[in-house]
Amino acid sequence: MALVEPVAASERAATEAPAAPVSMPVPVPSPALLAVARPDLASWAVPVVPALPAPVVTAAPSASSPELLLPVPREAVMHKPIDLEAKERAQELAQEKARLAQAEQEAKAVKEAKERLELTKQEALRQEAAARQELERAEAARLATESQEAARLAAARQEAARVESARQAAARQELERAERARLEAAQQEAAKQDAAKQDAAKQAVAKQEAAKLEAAKLAKAALAAERAEQDAKREAARRAMGRQLDEEAARRDAAALAARQPSALLPPGASNLRRGRLFGRSDPNAEMLLYAQSWSRKIELNQTFDLIRAAVQQPHTQPLVTVAVRSDGSIESVSFVRSSGVAEIDEGIRRILQSQAPFPPFQPALAREFDVIEIRRSWNFDTAIRLY
Repeated sequence: MALVEPVAASERAATEAPAAPVSMPVPVPSPALLAVARPDLASWAVPVVPALPAPVVTAAPSASSPELLLPVPREAVMHKPIDLEAKERAQELAQEKARLAQAEQEAKAVKEAKERLELTKQEALRQEAAARQELERAEAARLATESQEAARLAAARQEAARVESARQAAARQELERAERARLEAAQQEAAKQDAAKQDAAKQAVAKQEAAKLEAAKLAKAALAAERAEQDAKREAARRAMGRQLDEEAARRDAAALAARQPSALLPPGASNLRRGRLFGRSDPNAEMLLYAQSWSRKIELNQTFDLIRAAVQQPHTQPLVTVAVRSDGSIESVSFVRSSGVAEIDEGIRRILQSQAPFPPFQPALAREFDVIEIRRSWNFDTAIRLY
């Protein structure tokens, strides 16, 4: 392949180069023929003339274009002397050697050219890579510079915005301080006016209070006088009522004693029953107070209000009732100190007492002291029975 490439390169150069004049060898004139006797064919041997090679185009070392060597005609060769043929053969060998040497040189030159081309290509690639790296570095530097510039501009904008915001905030604070000062001044003025109004109002109130106190003193004195008069009247009424009740109780006792025992059969001292009277909420006898409280709770807690529910819807007054309870819990009598004004209510109270009888018997200590206890209570009706 190394030999073919130089030949092909030389052929391309020969076809591309302008055609040069081909030097033709000068023909050697044939010698004159002499009429001689025919030699013996067996003693004469005609040398075999080798076939002529095809014309070879070679480039002389100093020539700019290859030289076309034409083969010598066979007739001329046949008539050449032996020494001329040897010279030509030697010339051909020398040319062949020169051609081979030239081909080797051309192959070597082509190889060196290829190596140089490869080196050039590698150098170009290296330079291209270096140039690319340089461009990338320049681009990176440019981008970094642009980024730094953008960051600087952003920082500058932020700083400007911060300064503007601080300025606006300072302006707002100044306005707020001025507004607060104005409001404080207005509030102080309003407070002064309010203080003046309050002082005037206080003085007016003080005057009114003084007038009210004076009027209250007068009203209190009048009320005290009225209460004293009412207390005197109530005390007189209580005394009269007590005397009346005592007389009624004495009459009832006498009538009951007369009804239970004939006068001829009564033992001495049997008409005198021991009676206890509880007309209020207080009494020195604690046993009698406890019994009256249990007696009242039994009436209030039992469901007996339905017996007079319809009757208490009528206008009435609070009845004041005295109930005499014997020591065994039975009822001796029911008397109305003050009637309700409605007969159905009074009769309902009697039915309620009869429905609750007998009441608990007296405790031994209370029974040793009293035979009968008279309990007086005011009866009130709302949603139940209340004894006061």
